Amino acid sequence: MKRLFVLFIALILTLTAAASAMAESTITVNGTGEIRISADTAVISLGVNARDKDVLKAQQKVNESIAAIRTALIGQGVKEENINTEFINIYAAYDYQNGEEMLAAYNASSTLAIKVTDMESVGTLIDSAFAAGANTLNGISFSASDTEEAESEAMRKAVEDAQKKAEVLAQASGLKITGILTINEGGVYNYENSIGNVNAMRMDTAEAKEDAGTVVQAAKLIVNATVSITFSAE
Repeated sequence: MKRLFVLFIALILTLTAAASAMAESTITVNGTGEIRISADTAVISLGVNARDKDVLKAQQKVNESIAAIRTALIGQGVKEENINTEFINIYAAYDYQNGEEMLAAYNASSTLAIKVTDMESVGTLIDSAFAAGANTLNGISFSASDTEEAESEAMRKAVEDAQKKAEVLAQASGLKITGILTINEGGVYNYENSIGNVNAMRMDTAEAKEDAGTVVQAAKLIVNATVSITFSAE
């Protein structure tokens, strides 16, 4: 008799648990959060390209201009350790005459990566470099040195976004959110803003204004976070 009673109780508990499991539903959604912050660091990529039939002379022209550019930038307040060689290249250029390949000249180039923390000075530094001999401007990249606060805010926004989506889904399904079962962080990403293949347009005519120069404005940077949250509902 006791054994039958125990089996009966166990059956009731099993059915109750099954009913509770059936009554409880889950809703899983993804949330995203985005924060835009101001850049406080720029890296300017510029340099010199020279051409000569003598490879050593071509390289010498480049070296002299790079040295002059370094001197000009340091004179503008850029620290020497923030001026680094980014790329060096020398190659032979050929012409074809009567089906024959003939050496035309040597192209030599050198590119500097210039780190700048004064956003207002980016355009002025580019102008100074070109005045000292630069003739190529490859691009400018912008970044932020401290993104911790923005990353935290982006994650909070991602959670809020997921909660709103879950509420909408629950309401549309005739359910009510009762809690959170799991939260998975999808990751936090910082997207730098880059300006590539910049065309330097200079005004060297007599009519050019003395204050004419390169104007560079840093765009806002994006900090993005994603989460995946599973909610319980009934």
